[in-house]
Amino acid sequence: MCVIALIVIAIAGYGLSRVASGFLPIEDQGYVLVTVQLPDGASLVRTKRVLDQVGQIAGKNPAVANVIGISGVSALDNNSTLANAGVAYVVLKDWSERGKGEDLRSLFEQFNRDFAAITEARIVVFPPPPIQGIGNAAGFAMQLELRDGSFDLAKLQTTTNAVIKDAQTQSGLQRVTSSFRSTVPQLKVDVDRAKAETLQVSIDDVFTTLGAYLGSSYVEQFNKFGRVFQVYVQADSQFRLRSQDIEQLPVRNKQGAIIPLGTMVHITPAVGPSLLSLYNFYPSSTVMGLPATGFSSGEAMVLMEQIAQKSSPPGVGYEWTAMSFQEKLVGHQIYYIFAVSMLLVYLVLAGQYESWFLPVAVLLAVPLSLIGPVAALKGLGLDNNLYTQIGLVLLIALSAKNAILIVEVARERRAFDGKPILEAALEAARVRFRPILMTSFAFILGVLPLVFATGAGANSRKSIGIAVASGMLASTCLAVLFVPSFFVVVRRFEEWRAARKVKPAAKPAPAE
Repeated sequence: MCVIALIVIAIAGYGLSRVASGFLPIEDQGYVLVTVQLPDGASLVRTKRVLDQVGQIAGKNPAVANVIGISGVSALDNNSTLANAGVAYVVLKDWSERGKGEDLRSLFEQFNRDFAAITEARIVVFPPPPIQGIGNAAGFAMQLELRDGSFDLAKLQTTTNAVIKDAQTQSGLQRVTSSFRSTVPQLKVDVDRAKAETLQVSIDDVFTTLGAYLGSSYVEQFNKFGRVFQVYVQADSQFRLRSQDIEQLPVRNKQGAIIPLGTMVHITPAVGPSLLSLYNFYPSSTVMGLPATGFSSGEAMVLMEQIAQKSSPPGVGYEWTAMSFQEKLVGHQIYYIFAVSMLLVYLVLAGQYESWFLPVAVLLAVPLSLIGPVAALKGLGLDNNLYTQIGLVLLIALSAKNAILIVEVARERRAFDGKPILEAALEAARVRFRPILMTSFAFILGVLPLVFATGAGANSRKSIGIAVASGMLASTCLAVLFVPSFFVVVRRFEEWRAARKVKPAAKPAPAE
């Protein structure tokens, strides 16, 4: 029996190592994000028109309660202002009002199909992040960085495109995208400093004029109606539509005369990034995406690391950010927690039984329970996420409880009644069979609401519920069979070791 138990433990350990790893499950939080990105240089009017189409398409879905569209904002760039970007928040109806096929995964796939009809922009649907404030959306987020000390944005753009192109061919990844663009049409304004000095125009005044007219400049604030209002100056749109309008912008020289900027600046077409991000002081681009259906976030991150290593030239590296950084940081710490928990149980039982060996019979029952979660996770296609790991730690106490019920009775029968070890173990299993079934199935029935959870936070509750329910079921079925065998082996070894330490009494010397 012990050999069979060791085989089961080995299978459980191997199976657990083969289960896909994850971090936090993607939850249905009642809304999804729809990011819209038009071609470089697209106007705000075009962006608003596309967002209106997104709102009309999403509004026809019976599971949608409302759509909030914001044009000129890039949700993938920390809500930065971009004329060719926008975001729509599709607010879903309450979970109780949605029917079959209106869960988050089904709606996510349906929105992707529906928005594919809009060819004017690249539209990507993302669920919100599991923890608000950590990342802009669910899924993974990777930073590609220029680590060679240069600002070769063309190199960064080429690497980003290569990574995305390779990622789109992987079956384990979906919706991989990046908002980084290094070839956005721009106007380059060169100031002729010598000419400005000749005209007695301050360089600071030149840049202040450009910033105030083309952007905006804070002037002051005033109080009215019990509120504080800020005053900004900015050129009207009709005076900043063309590059020639920049040449007509007025600036005063030191004599107070009005000088047009065209006399001291040169305007040429150019390309460059609309936004330039620094991550850990490196110029970087963000690549975001989601694991495909049936794949975990851990598997998706492994694929992305392989792609980044293969596609990145020398001088370009990568780092994880947002929720992916937290997942990478945690790593396999759960196994250390599991080991420390087992050590704590061992020390407590060693003190209770006043034995260093008898607690081993209890601890050997703990890994037996892992066969249940492994089978459940593999069968249902789930990942080993943070909530599942919490359930596995909880199983240490639950499975140890069943083993303690048997070992305690067997120890008493052996120590106080003087029964043979095998007979004591069999009697303990027989006496404790009904209490083990009663307490175990009462617990399993108690966690069934977690197993079949619906609504907000359902995936998290399912993860911990399935882990503890399947583990407790496995522990209940296997503990009665194998724990008596563990007790027999450990107790015989303990008594054999104690007998070896007892030295035979010395014989008295014969009388003379």
